[in-house]
Amino acid sequence: MELLDLCYDVLIRILQELDPEDLANCSHCCRSFNSFIKGNRRLFRILYLERFDDPRRHASDAEPHWEKHLPILVKCQKILQSDNFDVKKLHFDFVTSTVESLLKTSSDKPQPSLNISFLAEAFKSPRNVDAFLCRSSLFARAETEWRTPAKTEEQRQLSAKLHCHYGSSVNPTGRRSSSPHPYARSYVYDLRNYTDKTQWGPFRTDGSLFVDWEMVEAIMIVLAYNMQIFSERAGGRFKPVWGAPFDGVANNNFSTPYPLALPEEPEIPLQARDPYDISGTWMRVVCFLDYNDLYAFNFTSSPVAGDEPRVPLYTEEAIRLIVMKLKVTKIEAPSQFDNPSLPIVHFAGSSRSLDSAWDPNANSRIKGHVRLTPEGEVRWTTVSIFYGGEERWRSEGVQVGGICSKRGVVGSWFDKDYDVHGPVGPTAFWKLGDQATKVRSWMGSTSTSESESESESVSDSL
Repeated sequence: MELLDLCYDVLIRILQELDPEDLANCSHCCRSFNSFIKGNRRLFRILYLERFDDPRRHASDAEPHWEKHLPILVKCQKILQSDNFDVKKLHFDFVTSTVESLLKTSSDKPQPSLNISFLAEAFKSPRNVDAFLCRSSLFARAETEWRTPAKTEEQRQLSAKLHCHYGSSVNPTGRRSSSPHPYARSYVYDLRNYTDKTQWGPFRTDGSLFVDWEMVEAIMIVLAYNMQIFSERAGGRFKPVWGAPFDGVANNNFSTPYPLALPEEPEIPLQARDPYDISGTWMRVVCFLDYNDLYAFNFTSSPVAGDEPRVPLYTEEAIRLIVMKLKVTKIEAPSQFDNPSLPIVHFAGSSRSLDSAWDPNANSRIKGHVRLTPEGEVRWTTVSIFYGGEERWRSEGVQVGGICSKRGVVGSWFDKDYDVHGPVGPTAFWKLGDQATKVRSWMGSTSTSESESESESVSDSL
């Protein structure tokens, strides 16, 4: 009996044991094989779902064109596996768009995501990191043999975005001149980057409110570097963030289409209607330069042209870890100038320093709101309120990975009056959960009585 004489189900079972990249070779064996494989949706679906997450999020979603999508992923995989760096650079746009698609359709369920596992394995290759994640403008200064900026602005933005999704563990070791964090710090503390058009946040300078991923990338590098140093000095008690490749970037996409069809009775609680999952306990990190250092860096150093970056900044920063307890207070429809896909959700709560309880600037009430940008990114605005109702600090940030992403929000803090002389600095926050006890697990286990006492006082203050 010939192979093609087998019944349909048996033949499908045999072919699904093939690697998808071998399917094309198999289809070229003979005309009959080609007829069987070409357009065989069942076969392509099986091979796809064995290796990647189902891109459908809702039961009502249309069935994907498996026979179209699988060859795209196979091509991407071959490029990522190639040893030819020029091939990778030639296919930069194709690979980055495919990776972005895989991230958008990655599973947010408790079990490991097949898409994230595939990408994490592929980007163990330093060549892939260099070719796709280290092509922003930052690497025009922190340049190595393989890390050079992409040719166009959009390519540099896309590379920075993928770097933010990947995490912070791509920094080279060795020569000080190739380390990106002094150049990232220079960019973050350059006051020229904070204007009305950027809303003093990580947005582009054209006033579009499109995310400036190169700024987000620089902030992430600075915060991750500072958190690593802080963790080492604290005996590993505070765990650095963004260390695992693509960890926590799967978004929820809000399982129920919005707007909700709400019955008149009973009234649904605000928290249940919040698509951004705001209410709960959040960990925040804030970094800042001594104001004298910030002022000297911006106003007393050698003048530079408007389009030229400032010198690399090696000055050490201060760092604060803050626990925020947030609760939704109001939900309103987006205005005519907002993205209409989701509402604007307001929140309020408390902000308490975890490591420097004596610092009055870290302990306050807090309020803010979350909304979508015109391009569909999640924008967070916070305002810190001190004694007597004084509003002092604001922040603007974007949620890396999208709605409800566990990676959290990355952005900048600044004076509420938008003072052109500062201060400003980087900040990020991510949700620990709905219970204050999650703070202990994030801090890491320790046997010292001092740490146990501090953890108890933190929980009590919440």
